[in-house]
Amino acid sequence: MSPPLFLVSGLPSGASFTLDGPEGHHAATVQRLRPGEPVLLGDGRGGTASARVTAVGRGTVDVEILSCGYVDPPARRVTVVQGIAKGDRGDLAVEMMTEVGVDEIVPWRAARSVGKWRDDKPLSRWRSAAREAAKQSRRPWTPVVADPESTTQVAARLAGVRSLVLHEEARARLSTVDLGDGPILLVVGPEGGIAPEELAAFEAAGAVPVRLGDPVLRTSTAGAAAVAALSVRLGRW
Repeated sequence: MSPPLFLVSGLPSGASFTLDGPEGHHAATVQRLRPGEPVLLGDGRGGTASARVTAVGRGTVDVEILSCGYVDPPARRVTVVQGIAKGDRGDLAVEMMTEVGVDEIVPWRAARSVGKWRDDKPLSRWRSAAREAAKQSRRPWTPVVADPESTTQVAARLAGVRSLVLHEEARARLSTVDLGDGPILLVVGPEGGIAPEELAAFEAAGAVPVRLGDPVLRTSTAGAAAVAALSVRLGRW
């Protein structure tokens, strides 16, 4: 099993480091690390450090830094505009997309979104889900979870970028559509799907409707399946 990853605000500059706060509690109390075990530290922005546990306290773990490095971001950034879903379906979508490699997630206040965000708590949950999933999958880059956007704002994002909209009635398939040579932006609708006027606005901005296949996936799984397919086509996998 690969060493667990713990996120820190900044990588240590010296030969030793004390992991404390929520990460230290998780390492000492939940994972019950012991001296001699290997761990990874990351800043979520490409910086990484290999380390070894030297001591464990109450909610703290001391480590010896063995080596530090940096991982470049992917050559082609993949952003998913995710329609806001009710309950924990949105959290699940963020978790799964993070594990398969999304670089940025934009919550979308779609016309048919059943879930309505009335405060910042759902956004905080999405950001926490992305952080925890990045740790689980040992990602050196934690995805950005942007502030929620309206359909008008999303349409503005699509202009000038290779943009794709998942739609069950689309003729083009994600497995074969031209991906161009720059960043990719993918739109995933909410439980009720994408309204005709929203699809028209996105197409007017240059987006191309695509489908994964014949099955119609839930909003919580469609984005992850699409990012996985893109990861293969882009050579990440």
